[in-house]
Amino acid sequence: MVEGLDLCDADIVLEYGPGTGVFTEFVLRELRPEAKFAAIELNPHFAKAFKLRYPDVLLFQDSVSNVEGLCKRAGVQTVDCVVSGLPWATFSESLQVECLDAMMRVLKPGGRFVTFSYVHSLALAGSRRFANRLPEYFKTVSKSSVVWLNLPPAFVYRCQR
Repeated sequence: MVEGLDLCDADIVLEYGPGTGVFTEFVLRELRPEAKFAAIELNPHFAKAFKLRYPDVLLFQDSVSNVEGLCKRAGVQTVDCVVSGLPWATFSESLQVECLDAMMRVLKPGGRFVTFSYVHSLALAGSRRFANRLPEYFKTVSKSSVVWLNLPPAFVYRCQR
């Protein structure tokens, strides 16, 4: 997920839907000590588990659709990168648009967005809709090869504004 994101050059990084923090470990490993990092997790169960695992990480228990206000509260205007573990394929079209629109209000020009999808979700209309929508928001969109050793098999979308 974090491969090729150049997180060592980032000043501010957000993680959407970190769950228990599996990707967080790798993000934090790549960031410079002075870089800012925050996570946004809506699910209270996951937020609690995340906070136990990463007590020093700024965590907002909120919807990513509120990212602009959350960034303002944290004294941040724009972010360099968004790493997302959100289940975009399960979102309604309106929720996908709402969350992507909100992200674009804080993602700086040239900023990067990375998320993943499971191979089996490609059969879902929401997954196809999300994939087709990405080029409307980003200058470049690429898709990794399938990681078959992941269970279930998955791939990564890498986008740049």
